[in-house]
Amino acid sequence: MRVGLISDTHGLLRPQALDFLRGSAHILHAGDVTGPDILERLGELAPVSAVRGNNDRGAWAAGLPHALRLELGGVGVYMVHDLKELDIDPAAAGVRVVVAGHSHKPSCVERAGVLYVNPGSAGRRRFTLPISVGELLIEDAQVRVRIVTLELD
Repeated sequence: MRVGLISDTHGLLRPQALDFLRGSAHILHAGDVTGPDILERLGELAPVSAVRGNNDRGAWAAGLPHALRLELGGVGVYMVHDLKELDIDPAAAGVRVVVAGHSHKPSCVERAGVLYVNPGSAGRRRFTLPISVGELLIEDAQVRVRIVTLELD
């Protein structure tokens, strides 16, 4: 199962991000969407689950949860925009992957058997940080993570 990861689009959905996410069985958006049209366009590719980021305001964002627990390919996944707001003990809760955004810094770190993944920012560039997206590749309850820096024209 291929799960696309995107975060911090801030109202900008680049064609390169769409190309990367095409073929995903599910897409996770880790917040700071800043507009419903982004989720609609992602939804044309695959089912989308999203959480509310600190910049997601207004009536359209009211339906986005602060955090979300999913089971994807037999793997427990928990998503929150800002890792500092993680309100569970993932390992104790049976979560294998925590997906977060907010920092705009792509990363993947394993601690106590839990993968903490930040796909980085796919929206407007912040400082000198890369524009990136990611994916979870789940097979037989095993997870591999890949984060990709997008090539921009």
